[in-house]
Amino acid sequence: MPPTQAESVIKNIIREIGQECAAHGEIASETVVAFMLCVARLLDSKNPSLDTIKMQVYFDMNYTSREDFLEEHHRVLESRLSAVSREITDNRACAREELESLYRKIVSYVLLRSGLGSPTDIKIVREATAALQSVFPQAELGTFLTLSKKDKECQLKELTMIVTGIRLFNRDCGKGGEGIDDLPAILHEAIPATTQHIDSQLQIAQERAFRYTAILEKVTKNPLMSKELEPYMLKEALYNIRQYEIFLQTVLPIFIALASLWMSFQDETVLISVLSNLTTNLELFLGTHELLFPEKVIQGLLDGVTVKSDISRIKDI
Repeated sequence: MPPTQAESVIKNIIREIGQECAAHGEIASETVVAFMLCVARLLDSKNPSLDTIKMQVYFDMNYTSREDFLEEHHRVLESRLSAVSREITDNRACAREELESLYRKIVSYVLLRSGLGSPTDIKIVREATAALQSVFPQAELGTFLTLSKKDKECQLKELTMIVTGIRLFNRDCGKGGEGIDDLPAILHEAIPATTQHIDSQLQIAQERAFRYTAILEKVTKNPLMSKELEPYMLKEALYNIRQYEIFLQTVLPIFIALASLWMSFQDETVLISVLSNLTTNLELFLGTHELLFPEKVIQGLLDGVTVKSDISRIKDI
C-alpha cells in the first residue's frame, strides 16, 4: 500500500473511532484516539507484527556494511587523535624538557593510533619508546620540527607503522609484545562459534517458517479451521520469522568473509615468521663493520665532523 493511501486509511479509522465515541457521549479528539491506538499497539506483547517492526528498526539502526563500519571507525579514530596530533605538529619545543615532553607525546600518539596497548601503562610505554628510538632517536626531533605540518603528520603515521611492525616482530620472537592481544587465538575461537550459532538459528527459523507455511496451506484448504485458528496472527508470525531469516542471511556472508580474512591472517602469521628469520639472518652479514671500523676508530674519524641525517642532506640540496 502506498504511504499516502495508508495515511488516508489510518486517518479514516481514527475519525470513525472519534465519531463512535461521540455517539456514546464521550468527546475524544483525533490526537487522543491516535495516541491511545499507538499505546495499545505498543503494549501488545503478543503481536508478531509489532515485533517485526521493532526488529526492522533495530537492524536498520545497528547494521552497517563492513566498508561503512571501517570508514566510521577510522573517522572516529582520526577525530580522537586530532588533538594529540595538533599538540605534536604545532609544537615549538626548544628546551631539553620541552623536547622530552614532545617525544613522549609522539610515543603516546603511536600507541593510540596502533591500538596496541595503553599509553598509560609504563611497561607498554617503555617498549614502544625503545622501538621508536631504534628508528627515530630523540636527536632527530630538531629535524622533525622543521618539517611542514603535512609532512609531520605523514611521518607520524609512518612511524606508527614501523613501531607497530617492530613490536609485532618482537612479540613473535618472544621478546616483547606487552599489551598486544593474541588476535589469532581470539579469532580462532570467536569466528567458528559465531558462525555456528548463526547457522543454528537460521535452521531453527527456516524450520519454523516451513511449519507455519504448511499450516496456512492447510487452513486455506479447510476454511473450518479458521474458527479454531487465527490465520491473520499466523501470517504475522510467519512474516516475523521470515524477516529474522533474511537478516541472518544478511549477516552470515560477512562472517564467511571474516573467516576468509582469518585464513589470510594465518598466512600473514607464517609470513611474519619467515620475515623474522630473514631479518635475523641478515645481521650475519654485518660482521665486517666491527672488524674494519670498530667504534673507537669511527669516533676518531668523526672528530670535528657534523653527522647529518638523510633528511638533513636532502634539505640542504
